[in-house]
Amino acid sequence: MSQTALHTVGNAAVKAEAAEPILRVNNIEVIYDHVILVLKGVSLEVPEGGIVALLGANGAGKTTTLKAISNLLNAERGEVTKGSIEYNGASIEKLTPNDLVKMGVVQVMEGRHCFEHLTVEENLLTGAYTRKEGNAAIKQDLEMVYNYFPRLRERRSSQAGYTSGGEQQMVAIGRALMSRPKVILLDEPSMGLAPQLVEEIFEIVRELNTKEGVSFLLAEQNTMVALRYATFGYILENGRVVLEGEAAKLRENDDVKEFYLGISGEGRKSFRDVKHYRRRKRWL
Repeated sequence: MSQTALHTVGNAAVKAEAAEPILRVNNIEVIYDHVILVLKGVSLEVPEGGIVALLGANGAGKTTTLKAISNLLNAERGEVTKGSIEYNGASIEKLTPNDLVKMGVVQVMEGRHCFEHLTVEENLLTGAYTRKEGNAAIKQDLEMVYNYFPRLRERRSSQAGYTSGGEQQMVAIGRALMSRPKVILLDEPSMGLAPQLVEEIFEIVRELNTKEGVSFLLAEQNTMVALRYATFGYILENGRVVLEGEAAKLRENDDVKEFYLGISGEGRKSFRDVKHYRRRKRWL
């Protein structure tokens, strides 16, 4: 390789390292009803074009973290009382969820929320309500969604409430795509789905990330699948980040394998063997 080429590669590496994350959460605390402390100093970053997994058991604070970013806490009498949240270097705590959608930050809620009485296509079109482009641009994006989710094209005229759980999850993600997002906050995409459908959803997430440049912060209990598709991961316990690192390294971490996958150096363990793990966990 020539000196010029080496210099170009070196500059690219420096720029990549110096690039600011598209989303940054700085030491936030969240309180519900002015009493219940749920998040206790959570910090994380999502690089532009990255897939970051937010992992942990039910009740660890994953959904609360996503709602703090998307400013949906007020509807549940929650508030961020400390810390800051930045998108493209600007503070976003004072913005409304509608403002954030217009800026490109969209949350796909846990539980595959759809407008059950509307058709699949009508559900998808509701995702474009904040856009000012004409019908041609929206129709083009609708075709893009159908290309990623061919099953939705087949069910486009069906009432969303009568579609399967996997199809409703596709509708929820497709509706988010119709807003032309830069960051999607994806909450428990595997919940209640068969393993084959889970793989299908995550494969589409990877394609959207690589082909459309959408960054993802996904909250997930299925640690094994999430770490296979993510580039970086954070593990939450009781409202705190207790472990973070590259996804490949977390997959090989002995603590993660034992306490989240039920696998130790001695092979797979039963829940009875690991239910008192807090006493032995090295990161606490």
